[in-house]
Amino acid sequence: MTRTVHVIGIGAGDPAHLTLQAIAAMNTVDVFFTIDKGAHGADLAALRTELLTRHVTRPYRLVAAPEEERDRTLDNSAADYTAVVADWQARRGAAYARMIADELPEGGVGGFLVWGDPALYDGTLRLLQDVPGVEVTSIPGISSVAALAGAHRLILNRPGRPVLVTTGRRIADEGMPAGVDDVVVMLDGRTAFAELPDPDLDIYWGAYLGTADELLVAGDLRTVRERIVRVRAEARKRKGWIMDTYLLRRRDG
Repeated sequence: MTRTVHVIGIGAGDPAHLTLQAIAAMNTVDVFFTIDKGAHGADLAALRTELLTRHVTRPYRLVAAPEEERDRTLDNSAADYTAVVADWQARRGAAYARMIADELPEGGVGGFLVWGDPALYDGTLRLLQDVPGVEVTSIPGISSVAALAGAHRLILNRPGRPVLVTTGRRIADEGMPAGVDDVVVMLDGRTAFAELPDPDLDIYWGAYLGTADELLVAGDLRTVRERIVRVRAEARKRKGWIMDTYLLRRRDG
């Protein structure tokens, strides 16, 4: 019999982000799988526990595997970075396959609760695609991009113009993309926005979106970038981790 695994988006941090579809899927799961990130993941693990306690009304088990170590050196070349990520993903994928094989019986239903939306900068679906004998489903969630737009009361697209979603590494290496006036940036551990020379950019920044610790800053990039760097550093020191996203928008004229 085929095992079924649901990859369920649980939103950017607000328990109210959980959709009715996600709750229904969670209530079919026999075993929830997760990665134990230790003290740095305590806040996020607590939210997962809250969601399970609040919404799952049937018996389930929670199975955790230790995090696979990864070289997070920020000055890797692009080729080195790609190789490091590929190796880390292969090891994590193998851990997922072992958990499913060892802990989920044939015909059973497993679940991964992932932050935001499984389709946007989350690798769970990709890591499960080669696991034999498993049927995978994807349950959309509210992404940090959507949460950022809501918090700042933004419409991400302007009439007739594209929106690009990219990473801080690409912004640091290549600058503001040519021909795109609205750029959403994720995974920016290098505060790449602070080094952009462009004189006509506004920034809409948010961290811990959808949580009680949510931080928001917006304005002319040259005016507010030092403030964002300071606020970000203080928050990361206080909590031990940070998740932030921002929109760079080129002003008209």
